[in-house]
Amino acid sequence: MAKRPEGGHRPPRWRSPLRGLWLTSTLGAVLLIALPIITLTGLLSYIAYGPQFGQAAPADVGWLKLPTFDWPTDPSWLYRLNQGLHVGLGLIIVPVVLAKLWSVIPKLFVWPPARSIAQLLERVSLLMLVGGILFEIVTGVLNIQYDYIFGFSFYTAHYFGAWVFIAGFVVHVAIKLPRMLAGLRSMPMREVLRTSRADTRPERYDADGLVSIDPAPPTVSRRGALALVGGGALLVAVLTAGQTLGGVTRQAALLLPRGRSRGDGPNDFQVNRTAAAARITAQNTGAAWRLTLRGGPAPVVLDLAALRAMPQHTARLPIACVEGWSTTETWTGVRLRDLAQRAGVPTPASARVFSVERRGAFNRAALQANQVTHPDALLALRVNGAELSLDHGYPARVIVPALPGVHNTKWVSGIDFVRR
Repeated sequence: MAKRPEGGHRPPRWRSPLRGLWLTSTLGAVLLIALPIITLTGLLSYIAYGPQFGQAAPADVGWLKLPTFDWPTDPSWLYRLNQGLHVGLGLIIVPVVLAKLWSVIPKLFVWPPARSIAQLLERVSLLMLVGGILFEIVTGVLNIQYDYIFGFSFYTAHYFGAWVFIAGFVVHVAIKLPRMLAGLRSMPMREVLRTSRADTRPERYDADGLVSIDPAPPTVSRRGALALVGGGALLVAVLTAGQTLGGVTRQAALLLPRGRSRGDGPNDFQVNRTAAAARITAQNTGAAWRLTLRGGPAPVVLDLAALRAMPQHTARLPIACVEGWSTTETWTGVRLRDLAQRAGVPTPASARVFSVERRGAFNRAALQANQVTHPDALLALRVNGAELSLDHGYPARVIVPALPGVHNTKWVSGIDFVRR
């Protein structure tokens, strides 16, 4: 039976001459820039969902509850930018994450696994870091694909998984940052980019657990390895960014198929939840449909003709989904603040919007004061000059600047305004 290698020795199968402190440190530096951006935008997305109203998922996070604030309504593309960065950058770094894991895999076979308290702490932080980031990537990609094969709540698992990753990331960076900086200084980038495969040499063997004691001849230079990883990240960017950028780039957004169902004519843009899926029919939204406004001395009931008779406002606003896709359209309807005035609540503190839809987790939404009173916040009746299609919320839907798409409630049946 083969004896386990002792100390910093690795099995002979990990023989690539590229592995070493420099390559690991270079990949780590890229992740050190990208991962905090992805983490911050993810936490901001949770805040944008309005946890103070109990509508963010998960609702109960215990002592991991974030400090909340009124999510801004300006600029109108704020949530679009936030989720575009979170989802897009999260996918783009996948090749970098895989390359980083490849570069450090020999350390997983070092024996004994921990020879000191400091090394044990490093191993635990590494487990949390690697396990956390792989869990977040896998569940995030499956959520984008609308494929919930894991059988648990994505929002709950993704939120708590993020905190496991954050804890491991902070501890690991605190332990390894000096070593990473030393690794970056060990070989000048200019020299690496000038070195061909034939001239590629292994790094000096040390006790770090990365450099092979019996390296094989190089099959690619470090320059080539970086180009391969960078090319993979660029390819993912091309296949991803179009869902946020729009225009001609949207046709290349093959990695984000969710939201690719579309309407016709002026309503030809993404439909995330169709009327059929929500069990909405013409009977729910036909001549008998009414909008009920509450919060004033008495409920105010309006039909579609009464809404059309009110002052109409037009605004070009984006609608952005948590999965990363977004679109910008021209909306026309009644300002929410005019509806609040009509209801007898001239200075609302908040509002609750209700849908004809009776099933699903997002058939209602709560809006902050700034989201109700913004001059471009609408109960939209038309889009791009035409009536809303049934899939896009006919006869009326909410459109609020910088609001997460799911809270731009479709098939609105009532709005309750809360007085200050």
